[in-house]
Amino acid sequence: MLAGIDKVVAESRVLVVGAGGIGCELIKNLVMTGFKNIQLIDLDTIDVSNLNRQFLFRKEHVGQSKAKIAKENALRFNPNVNIVARHDSIINPDYDVDYFRQFTIVLNALDNRVARNHVNRMCLAADVPLVESGSAGYLGQVTVIKKGETECYECQPKPTQKSYPSCTIRNTPTEPIHCIVWAKHLFNQLFAEFDEDNEVTPDAEDPEATDTSKHANQDLENHKVSTRSWAESVNYNPHMLLKKLFHDDIKYLLKMDKLWRKRRPPCPLDLDNLLKDNDGKTVESNDNNNSAGISNNAVLKDQLLWSINECVQEFLYSVRSLEKRMETSKSSLIWDKDDDLAMHFVASSANIRAYAFGIPLRSLFDIKSMAGNIIPAIATTNAIVAGLIVTEALKILRGRIDLCRTVVMYKNNPITKKLIVPCFLEKPNERCYVCSAKPEVHIRINVDDITVKHLGEEIIKKRIGMIAPDVEIEDGTGRILISSEEGETEDIIDYKLSHFGIRNGSILKADDFLQNYTLQLKIIQDNSFNDGEFEIEGDVPSTEKESNSRTDIAQTKRTRDELDYPSAKRSRLESVESDDELILI
Repeated sequence: MLAGIDKVVAESRVLVVGAGGIGCELIKNLVMTGFKNIQLIDLDTIDVSNLNRQFLFRKEHVGQSKAKIAKENALRFNPNVNIVARHDSIINPDYDVDYFRQFTIVLNALDNRVARNHVNRMCLAADVPLVESGSAGYLGQVTVIKKGETECYECQPKPTQKSYPSCTIRNTPTEPIHCIVWAKHLFNQLFAEFDEDNEVTPDAEDPEATDTSKHANQDLENHKVSTRSWAESVNYNPHMLLKKLFHDDIKYLLKMDKLWRKRRPPCPLDLDNLLKDNDGKTVESNDNNNSAGISNNAVLKDQLLWSINECVQEFLYSVRSLEKRMETSKSSLIWDKDDDLAMHFVASSANIRAYAFGIPLRSLFDIKSMAGNIIPAIATTNAIVAGLIVTEALKILRGRIDLCRTVVMYKNNPITKKLIVPCFLEKPNERCYVCSAKPEVHIRINVDDITVKHLGEEIIKKRIGMIAPDVEIEDGTGRILISSEEGETEDIIDYKLSHFGIRNGSILKADDFLQNYTLQLKIIQDNSFNDGEFEIEGDVPSTEKESNSRTDIAQTKRTRDELDYPSAKRSRLESVESDDELILI
C-alpha cells in the first residue's frame, strides 16, 4: 500500500450496505486491507440458496441475520476491526442525513433499485462519496458517485428492474415470468443435476405465512421431501406429478391463509376435466401421444396460445419423454431453450401454474424468449467486483477522484478481448431530477383520472422513489395534497387531481424530509391517458440502435497519459436479471 494511505484507511469510517453475494466478498476485503471502523447494514436473513456463493455463511446459519453472521466470520480474518452489524433496512428513517455524514465513504452491495436510489440520494444530501456496484452472471460493474463531480445513480433512466424472490416463485406468483422461473426450476429438480436451491414445493418458511395447527405441521413434514425424491418414488408417473404439483401443492398453499388476505388465492386444478382432450376422451401418458398433437400440427405455430387442456397434454407427454431420455442416457439432462422437448415441458408447466394462479398464459414463443434471459449469480464475478470496489475506494481516500473510473466486466468481449474495461466517469446530467441544481420533472397524466392516492403511491413513491413525501400545490395557497404525517390527508386520497384545480401547466412541490430532497413536478394534461397511466419526461425506452451503441466499447477517447478509457456512457450495459442486479450507469 502507498505510504501514508494506511493511516487514512485505518482512520476512515466506512458504511457497507448489503451483505449478500458482493457484500460478503467486500467485507472480507475491507478487514484485510486495513479498514478499522466499519458499519454493515442488511435486512435479509440467510437462505439455503445463498450458500453456493456467499462464502461467509454456512448451513447452520440459515435463518439468521446476514449482517451479524458476516461480521462474526469477517472478524476471523482480522479480529482487530470494529464492525457494527445492523439487521435493518437502510431506508429506515433512523438512518438520516446526519447518520450518513459520519462516514468517510459509503460502499453499496445492494440487489434492488429502491434501496440504491435511496442511498444515492442520502449520499448526495450528506456530500459523502459513494461506490456503487452490481453483477449479473459474468457481467459486473463498479462506479464512483461524487456530488457535483460525477453522474449520480439516477442521472440516466433505467429499464424496469426484474427480480424474483424465492418465496414469490414458490408461493405467490403474480406474473408469467414467476411461473416460467418456477417451471425451469421444476425441470432442474426432475431431470437435471440435483440442486436443492431449485426446490419448487411450497415454502412453509415464508415469513408471510403462519399456520401452527397440527394438521399444517403434518403437511409440512410431507412437503419436506424433495420433488426429485418424490418423483422417483412414483417412477415419474406423469399423472401423479400433475396431481401433486397443480392440485395437492396448491391446496397446501391455501392453508397458509395469511398469504391470501390481500391476494387472490390460487385454485387447485380440476384434473378430471383437464385430463380430457378436445373430444372429451381421457388423455393417457404414453409415448405415442405425439406431444398432444402439437408436434405434427403445422398450423399450430410457436406464437399461438395453447389451451389449458393442450398444456396438460403437453406436460404429460414431455414428462414421460424426458424421463425416458434421462434413463437412456444414464445421466442428468441439461435445460436448453433450443431443445424443443425441454422447452415444451417448461412452457406447459409454466402455463398450467399460471392458470391455477389466475395469471395470463403465454405462447411458446414468448416463454422461450423470457426463459432464455434468466442469468445465474457467479461467485467469481462477485469476488472481482468486490476487489474493484476497494480499489476505487482507495483512490477516493487518497483524494484522487480524477483517477477513479467506472469499471465494466465482460466474460467474452468480442471487441477489446479484455475481461475488465475501465471507463471515464461521466459529468452530472444537467437535467437529472435528483442531482441537478433545480430538480424538476414533467409528468404527463389525465388529471380527471389520477387520484391523490395514485399520485402518491404509484408516481411519487414507486416511480420517483421518495420514502416520506409531502406534496403541495404551488399556486400561492399552499394546499397540501399528500402529507408524511399519517392520517393528515387521508380524507382526500380518493379525489381526482382536477378537484383541486390542477390542470395543464400546474406545478406541484414534492419534498422528502428523510432524503433531504425537493422536486418540482410540472403537470402536462393528456386526455388520452386513462386507468392510472402516466409518463415521466426522460422515462422513454432507448431505441435498439441506442442500446447497441451502449455496448460498443470500441469507441474510445484518449486520456492525457495516452491510455484508452471508453466513455462510461458508451459502454453502458443492458439490464438483466440476477441475484445482485447489474447496475446501469
